[in-house]
Amino acid sequence: MENSTNQYLLLTPGPLTTTKTVREAMLKDWCTWDDDYNKEIVEVIRTKLVALATHHQGYTSVLMQGSGSASVEATIGTVMPENGKLLVINNGAYGKRIGQIAQYLKIDHHIIELSEVEQPDLEHIAALLDSDSAITHVAMVHCETTTGMLNPIEAVCKLVKSRNKIMILDAMSSFGGIPMDLGELGVDFMISSANKCIQGVPGFGFVIAKTDELLKCQGQARSLSLDLYDQWDCMEKNHGKWRFTSPTHTVRAFYQAMLELEQEGGVAARYQRYVTNQRILVEGMETLGFRCLLSQSLHSPIITSFYSPSDTDYDFKHFYSLLKAQGFVIYPGKVSNADCFRIGNIGDVHNDDIYRLIDAIRRTMFWHKAAS
Repeated sequence: MENSTNQYLLLTPGPLTTTKTVREAMLKDWCTWDDDYNKEIVEVIRTKLVALATHHQGYTSVLMQGSGSASVEATIGTVMPENGKLLVINNGAYGKRIGQIAQYLKIDHHIIELSEVEQPDLEHIAALLDSDSAITHVAMVHCETTTGMLNPIEAVCKLVKSRNKIMILDAMSSFGGIPMDLGELGVDFMISSANKCIQGVPGFGFVIAKTDELLKCQGQARSLSLDLYDQWDCMEKNHGKWRFTSPTHTVRAFYQAMLELEQEGGVAARYQRYVTNQRILVEGMETLGFRCLLSQSLHSPIITSFYSPSDTDYDFKHFYSLLKAQGFVIYPGKVSNADCFRIGNIGDVHNDDIYRLIDAIRRTMFWHKAAS
């Protein structure tokens, strides 16, 4: 296995297990003034991202230092005009975070509060858009890794665009791993991160935007370092130059990861690997007696939530530690009203790895042994 140099597989929604070649790409230093970095790496990444995102013309991309949430904040803080109002669809921790960003930045907003296992109601969204003419923008998370739920972006985007509103899509954990065309959907701003389905390492996020809409954002940003428009303008005018210090090693690793995505067969092929991983995972876990939090129709191929065993001897931290010792790192639960844990299958994780995981879990079910 290529990842034999890793002490364990990260079965999380990111950061995630990367290939040896992606990690090796970080072993060289780069000067941020040189064309072989800006033109031959940064600009190539920007072009490739747009090509991955849509076949439509009129889109551009911009890279932003920091976590994925920093890019979400940069987008919300730059795109929202002073007299704008944001409608936030919240059915998980990351939808909630968008609402928190709007609150911190003192942006007028309304939050549709849903449970973590509830999908948005299109009629309710339509009624809000029709009754509140102040709403100018709508934001939603595509794959809510709180549970692993996929939100219905096609239907929501169609509704939003039918009301001539600006659509902001947090596709943090889905872009590059689930086929989508932003132009077909009508998405105006999409946010994702280097350390998700494209399988790079943490250090920057990126935004793919309709160029005409981004041009309207000049001078609107509520932060200097998170000014999405100025970052884009600098990259456009200076052939990939970042305004402030570029995370060079992370960027170079991401370039390598993009090449490896192409070598795998693109997003469609990666999606099939993730889907198969998730199917093997769910079938194996159910055979062992675990139950999924969500119905299969709501699952994403990114991460899956499982109810914790009801046995009194079960303890997640002990379960986690025993699996980690066998080379697998899983994720604690994040659902308010359910005791659960999560297992992701994105990154450099393959079908054989999931089969090995199921075997490791079978050996690790200490609560069964305690009861016998």
